[in-house]
Amino acid sequence: MKAVILCGGQGTRIREASEVLPKPMLPIGGKPIVWHIMKSYAAHGVNDFVLCLGYKGWLIKEFFLNYRAMTTDLTVHLGERSDGLQFHGRHASESWNVTLAETGEHTMTGGRVEAVRRYLDKEELFLLTYGDGVSDIDIEKLVAFHRQHGRVCTVTAARPPGRFGEMVLDGGSVREFNEKPQASEGFINAGFFVCDARRIWTYLDGGPGTILEREPMQRLARDGELMAYAHDGFWQPMDTMREYNMLNDLWAGGRAPWCTWKNPDE
Repeated sequence: MKAVILCGGQGTRIREASEVLPKPMLPIGGKPIVWHIMKSYAAHGVNDFVLCLGYKGWLIKEFFLNYRAMTTDLTVHLGERSDGLQFHGRHASESWNVTLAETGEHTMTGGRVEAVRRYLDKEELFLLTYGDGVSDIDIEKLVAFHRQHGRVCTVTAARPPGRFGEMVLDGGSVREFNEKPQASEGFINAGFFVCDARRIWTYLDGGPGTILEREPMQRLARDGELMAYAHDGFWQPMDTMREYNMLNDLWAGGRAPWCTWKNPDE
């Protein structure tokens, strides 16, 4: 099964950092956030990826073209040896297949998915998410839920992370104090979709200007073809510098809930 990751947006709300790098390449603990997302999928056996490129897409290509050099020790032979480079060690992620697809700098989210249809036509289902959010979601359970209901699309529903500390008061006394808890009511689109690769295209036929979260999702909902998988675990987007710094602090402190693979350094 392939996972499609939307990596083409300009990240205007985190402009301080995305002026230099596209948002999916912003590092958490020294590795791009898109790498963390891919590692989360790979922990559940998904190793085939299609990255929808747009804004500064060549920097994402550069990372994967030089992936082994960036993630392993190497010896550079400067003499007359023909091999030139010698790599030391291997990483499980080297088994990934990564298709880097140019989908247009100004293409909208739905248009980007439509643009990579040629890489998905042989699939029964495909996974889809955004290149700027991490989660500890169980991909296998998500897919099993989708297969069980048999509709065209499943979207993961999560509660938005809290922005402020929450207090429970009893008169003038503070009975409980929770630092930035997850919201207790309401769900939002957390990405991590599962799509029927044969039937989804009826809803993604509007060209480059199609915004996935508007008409396609609204039509799917009206047709009864959109189901929600409720995820009560960790989910965090990276839309602002505050969130970017928070994710880096969690990783640096060894408290990154989305790190579901065995060795955080690989």
